[in-house]
Amino acid sequence: MFESCQLNEEVSMRLLRPSDAAALDAAYTRNREYLSCWEPVRPEAYYTEAWQAADIARRLVETETGGGYPLALCAGQALVGRFNLAGIVRGPFQSAGLGYWVDSKYAGRGLASAAVQAIVETAREKLGLHRIEASTLQHNVGSQRVLLKAGFRKIGMAPRYLKIAREWQDHNLYQVLLHD
Repeated sequence: MFESCQLNEEVSMRLLRPSDAAALDAAYTRNREYLSCWEPVRPEAYYTEAWQAADIARRLVETETGGGYPLALCAGQALVGRFNLAGIVRGPFQSAGLGYWVDSKYAGRGLASAAVQAIVETAREKLGLHRIEASTLQHNVGSQRVLLKAGFRKIGMAPRYLKIAREWQDHNLYQVLLHD
């Protein structure tokens, strides 16, 4: 369902592949400090090719069943970001959650905005979803701008929603409705 798309002259987005484990490990390792204030504390094993290979394999099984889509931002052979459309629920809900990050060297270039807009379009046109939800830390203004540009609307605030950087932190909640 997700086809490769060019986000700018240098960067494209595509479904993760099993062969991406080393590049994904390198990206997480390279961005470990940068992402530390936005993500949960990870075990050391997370920063290994083996852990990333197992995670990719698990997520691709979800893709085969329509439960989620793990996506990679790529600049040449380098993996420079990760997007997940996950937790897809069918039936009367037709909904999914969205999470993402972009490499520190590529942040601020509009890549997240372009990627989220492409994901929203694919979710609407090819996946037939009705709704995508996302959350941000309250102080993550950049990510909030990305979501608002893609048509998401703030729908509330969840106190102590996720344990990020060793603390339970409040998050703003967003959604985009894809069909009337």
